[in-house]
Amino acid sequence: MPHLIDLSHSIENGMTTYKGLPAPHICDYWEREHSAAFFDDGSTFQIGRIDMVANTGTYLDAPFHRYADGDDLAGLALDRLAALPGLVVRAGPAELAIGVEAFERLDVAGKAVLVHSGWDRHWRSPAYFENHPFLTEAAARLLADRGARLVGIDSYNIDDTRTRSRPVHTILLGAGVLVCEHMTNLGSLPDQGFAFTAVPPKVVGMGTFPVRAFAQVMR
Repeated sequence: MPHLIDLSHSIENGMTTYKGLPAPHICDYWEREHSAAFFDDGSTFQIGRIDMVANTGTYLDAPFHRYADGDDLAGLALDRLAALPGLVVRAGPAELAIGVEAFERLDVAGKAVLVHSGWDRHWRSPAYFENHPFLTEAAARLLADRGARLVGIDSYNIDDTRTRSRPVHTILLGAGVLVCEHMTNLGSLPDQGFAFTAVPPKVVGMGTFPVRAFAQVMR
C-alpha cells in the first residue's frame, strides 16, 4: 500500500507567509446557529469565508505569476501537477546559495525536484524571513534546460530576496517549470522513488494559489 506524506503547512487565521503581505482572515460567513432557522430536521451547517492573498501557506506558482501571457492556474493540465516522479536534493545545513553542483549529476527530466534545506524549522518565526536558502541563477538554468517539470523548496523563497531581482522565477516560469514554495516535511521523503502532487484550484486569471502538496511513497 502507498504511504502518503503531507508536505504542506496549515493555513491559519492571522499567520504571515510572506513578509509585507496581509495575513489571511478566516471566519464564519454562515454560522451554525443562523443556519438552524432554514431547516426543520435540526440540521445545521457552517459556511466559511477566507480573505487572503494568493501567496499564503504552501503555494504553487504558475507561469502567469511572472508572465502576463503565461499559463494561469486554469491553464495547467493535471499531468503537470499530479503524480510526478519525485526527486529530493539535500542542501547542507549552512548552505545559503544552492548551485548547479547540487543538481548536475541528477536526471531531472520530467521530475518534481524538491530542495530540502530544513528551513521550514523556522516557519512562523522572524528568522524564517531572513537569510534563507535559495537557488542560484545557474542552478535554475540547468533545471530548466534539462527538463525539470516542477521545482520546490522548503524555504521562504526560491530566489534570493536580499536583491531586487528574481532570476530563478524568471528562468523557471519562463520555461514552463512550475514552482512550489514554503514546503515542509521534506526530511520525511526518500531521495527518490515517490510521486509528488500539488494541485491548486482551477482559477482563471491567477498565477499563484495554496496547494495541499503531498508525496505518495510505495512501501
